[in-house]
Amino acid sequence: MLIAKPIALLIATVSSTVLFILFSRPNHSPTPESMARSFVLWLHGLGDSGPANEPIKTLFTSPEFRNTIWSFPSAPSNPVTCNYGSVMPSWFDIHEIPITANSPKDESGLLKAVRNVHKMIDKEIAAGTNPKNVFVCGFSQGGALTLASVLLYPQTLGGAAVFSGWLPFNSSIIQQITPEAKRTPILWSHGIADKTVLLEAGQAGPPFLEQAGVSCEFKAYPGLGHSISNDELKHLESWIKPRLQSSS
Repeated sequence: MLIAKPIALLIATVSSTVLFILFSRPNHSPTPESMARSFVLWLHGLGDSGPANEPIKTLFTSPEFRNTIWSFPSAPSNPVTCNYGSVMPSWFDIHEIPITANSPKDESGLLKAVRNVHKMIDKEIAAGTNPKNVFVCGFSQGGALTLASVLLYPQTLGGAAVFSGWLPFNSSIIQQITPEAKRTPILWSHGIADKTVLLEAGQAGPPFLEQAGVSCEFKAYPGLGHSISNDELKHLESWIKPRLQSSS
């Protein structure tokens, strides 16, 4: 049975990383004193829960995050095909494990989950947060949902981070990506030793995004399996910081 592990407790020592960068952009970080409110939405993996992932935010110690609101929602309970129909927290159905670049996709369930994520984002923007200070992040199934959610959102967001995720939709989705959504940058991290979501599934992401005209940075971590490491999270912190917008 595939159960996502509590992310904050997993630490992997990585000797080196393989870095692939597509369409990088220079950014200049404002001073912490001028930071406006920002929002990080974290989407967990299959069988996990939002509260189990809340310790992640304690790693983001830079003063730029002093005005950051964090949200860790939990997926509804649904039967999951790859786990023999067992009911567990799941954003959408997964048909097989390991997940490859050609695994079957539950697009109807995915789009229902995307609409719920959009409601969360809409609520935060309505509360006064600049859309470019909104960051959506997710691990495994949550990473796949993160990708779909930002690509189908009608505005440009601050960024999206996909950890051990995959493309949960067919190429026809490109027609639905708005020019505004194409300007949302994406960070994609994947463990080379991942036996649950194979590296090939992660590596299929950057070419797809390049074809769609979306900026993506892809990092592959040697020795890392289907988990998220502190190294990945520290890189995420440094990736978000220069993208945060000031209050002025």
